[in-house]
Amino acid sequence: MAVEAAGNEQLVRVVVLLAAGVVAVPLFKRLGLGSVLGYLAAGLAIGPFGLGLFVDAQTILHVAELGVVMFLFVIGLEMQPKRLWSLRREIFGLGLAQVVACGALLTGVGMLAGLSAPVAFVAAMGFVMTSTATVMLILDERGETATSRGQRVVSILLLEDLAIVPLLAIVAFLAPAHADVDSSIWRALLLALVAVGSVTIAGRWLLNPMFRLLAAARAREVMTAAALLVVLGAALLMQFGGLSMAMGAFLAGVMLSESSFRHQLEADIEPFRGILLGLFFLSVGMSLDLTVFASHWPQVLGGVVVFMLVKAAGIYVVARALGAPHGDALHRMVLMAQGGEFAFVLYSAGVSAGLLDGPMNAVLTAIVILSMALTPLAVGALRWMLPRGAASLEGVDRADGLTGSVLMIGFGRFGQVASQALLARGVDVAIIDSDTEMIQSADGFGFKVYYGDGTRLDVLHASGAATAEAIAVCVDDKAAALKIVELVKHSFPQARLLVRSFDREHALKLIAAGVDYQVRETFESASAFGEAALRALGATPDEAAQVAAEVRRRDDERLQLQITGGLRAGVGMMLSNRMKPTPLTKPARAGLALNEETASVTANAP
Repeated sequence: MAVEAAGNEQLVRVVVLLAAGVVAVPLFKRLGLGSVLGYLAAGLAIGPFGLGLFVDAQTILHVAELGVVMFLFVIGLEMQPKRLWSLRREIFGLGLAQVVACGALLTGVGMLAGLSAPVAFVAAMGFVMTSTATVMLILDERGETATSRGQRVVSILLLEDLAIVPLLAIVAFLAPAHADVDSSIWRALLLALVAVGSVTIAGRWLLNPMFRLLAAARAREVMTAAALLVVLGAALLMQFGGLSMAMGAFLAGVMLSESSFRHQLEADIEPFRGILLGLFFLSVGMSLDLTVFASHWPQVLGGVVVFMLVKAAGIYVVARALGAPHGDALHRMVLMAQGGEFAFVLYSAGVSAGLLDGPMNAVLTAIVILSMALTPLAVGALRWMLPRGAASLEGVDRADGLTGSVLMIGFGRFGQVASQALLARGVDVAIIDSDTEMIQSADGFGFKVYYGDGTRLDVLHASGAATAEAIAVCVDDKAAALKIVELVKHSFPQARLLVRSFDREHALKLIAAGVDYQVRETFESASAFGEAALRALGATPDEAAQVAAEVRRRDDERLQLQITGGLRAGVGMMLSNRMKPTPLTKPARAGLALNEETASVTANAP
């Protein structure tokens, strides 16, 4: 019975952990605060200083660190060795410069606060180690992990992960009694090299044959177990070598990044990664000691403010000194101005070495946790408080003095396809867009696209709208398209106006505005898709084409009815006056019937 009661208690705890994440994260994301802050708040609520449902947050934290490990493995899968090698300057140049500069500044702050040099150094370097989990999750949520800006941040995080080994050695050296420290340092370095070499050799020559053998067995659960074995085995080997588990998982991911099993591995790891990473942030929230905060709140709050501001200043100065634009430097500064999970490791080592006492460790840990909690708020504040940075026009020409028979506004997926027929007939087309990355990419394929915001009247003048015979509006923004239409109809009435519409509601607004032609961006492709589906089901090409033509005709009828008689009248007539189609084969009739029964009756239909 005692065993059963203990089992029930553990199950209750698991349910509480899951419930806390399920309730808090959607709520905080809806408030625009991000999932990280949601997990931290939920952990604080159910932890020893909240509802008291959990009393040993450190035990959960040790297990939950596997979420960070798996996160780094997935990042490694996306980082081929060639790509990683191309980032060597960012890792060992930018990363090292930031760690050294911020470490020196924060050590100085600690000494000014009255700490001895060794204690100030340990406190500072713990805060220099940015939270990999927090930053990577924010980058992932914002879709910035694969961007050049995100890759630089990842490079710095990798250097910080590598720096934990020499930092632990330095802490041992700074200990009041460090007999035989020289031999221990050399032993640690040797173990680290052996661990890295072992993971590299296994990833290079053993893992692919192993996965091929397991794939031949056609046992999905074994493949999942093997994926977990690779991640946890690499992490454990690195931990034995004195390196971070996350670094081991990352290295294993890099070794498998060119494997044909990469996507399968990522799919197998993803569910565990997400759950354990959430558990990690829950446990960090539980670790915030409110009694320490209550008794030392001036030191904690002052430490958070001063450490974050000084570290942010150091990050910004290093970024600008190494050529980063103002916007990138601000982004990096706000994202990385916090402490991280490696601070817990370094501070624990400081306690063991006799450099930090228990209260100092508790205060520093509280400072780090609060800084992690403030980061999502700081990132959100940066987005709202700072004006949108001007686009970099390096290698891009502004629209000025352009002429052309056709002015095309927007050169995304739609505009690229639409322009081909015009260019193939030798039509003089002037193309503008406001996405500088797309403009630079189009230049590599031989398209000359100029930078310009089509919603501005002066840009339209500079782009030749006054002399254009036709203006094609191909932007992927309903509001922008309507604004451009309004400007063109008022200022350039000589030009025929052709517009890409988003859906039926948008199309009706464009027609009411008096455009010469509009087409819903997915309608023709979806119609062609349906026609191909009928042919695949046995209809002859002529029958499928006939059904597709009828679908287009009926859609046009509905559109005209909505324009002249309103949506409700159009729907009523459509339902009461069913057309009498030409006799078709059974598959074709089935396709047409399906179209009749499921035809959208809302203004938002595609």
